[in-house]
Amino acid sequence: MLVHPNIDPIAIKLGPLSIHWYGLMYLLGFWGAWYLGTIRARQKHINWSRDDVSDLLFYIVMGVILGGRIGYTLFYNFSGFIHEPLVIFRMWEGGMSFHGGLLGVITAYFLFAWKKKLNVFDIADFAAPLVPVGLFTGRIGNFINGELWGAPTTLPWGMVFRGAGPEPRHPSMLYEAVLEGLVLCALLWWFAARPRPRMAVSALFLVGYGVFRTSVEFVRLPDAHIGYLYGTGWLTMGMVLSFPMIAAGAVMLAIAYGRKR
Repeated sequence: MLVHPNIDPIAIKLGPLSIHWYGLMYLLGFWGAWYLGTIRARQKHINWSRDDVSDLLFYIVMGVILGGRIGYTLFYNFSGFIHEPLVIFRMWEGGMSFHGGLLGVITAYFLFAWKKKLNVFDIADFAAPLVPVGLFTGRIGNFINGELWGAPTTLPWGMVFRGAGPEPRHPSMLYEAVLEGLVLCALLWWFAARPRPRMAVSALFLVGYGVFRTSVEFVRLPDAHIGYLYGTGWLTMGMVLSFPMIAAGAVMLAIAYGRKR
C-alpha cells in the first residue's frame, strides 16, 4: 500500500502571488508541445517553419484554456452555470475539461487554417502527436493536487489519498498520464514518422485517446456531483464524451485509407 505524498499545491508563493503546480504543469505541457513541434517540422515529409509552429501553439493555447473551461462548466457544472452564469469565468476555482479543450482546439485549427489558407486536417495531423505531452503534464498536475482518484483497490500500488478515506485507491490520474500521455505520444509519433493519408494521424489520436480514457474510467470515480449516469453503476460522463471520439476516429480512418486506395 502506498500513501499520497500530500504535496503542497502551491509551488511558489511571493507575497500575495501564489503559483500553483497545476498551472506550471500546463506551461510545461505547452512548452513540450512546442519543442516536439519544432522537431516534427524538420521531418522530411513536413513543410512547416519554426514560426508556423509558434503561431499554431498560440491558437492551441487559447483553444485549450477557453474550451477547457467552457466545456467543464457546460459538461460537469451546468446546474451551477444556470444558477450563476458568471461561474464560467472563475477559473481560479478550478475545473477544466479535456473534451471541452478538444473542441476549443478544433476551433483553433479552423481559425489557423483560415488564416494560413491550409487544409484543416493537415493542421490536425501535424499537431496530433504533440497533444499527449500536455495530457501527461496535466495528469501529473492532478496527481500533485491529489485529485481525480480512483475506486478502492487491493492491488499493491493502491494509494491512500487525503480526503478519500483510509482505503487504498487506484491512482487513476497516473494511469491516464501513462496511457493518454506517454503511450499515446509514442504511438502517434511512430505512426506520423512516415507519410500517411490526410486525416489518418488525427483519426488515430481520436481513437487512441477515446479507448484509453474509457478504459481508465472503469476504475476512476466519477465527479461526486454527477455520479454514474442512468443508475448503471459504471457509465460515466467521461465515457459518454469519449464514445463519439472513437466512432469519429474510426470513420475518419476508413475515409483516409479508402481515399488512398
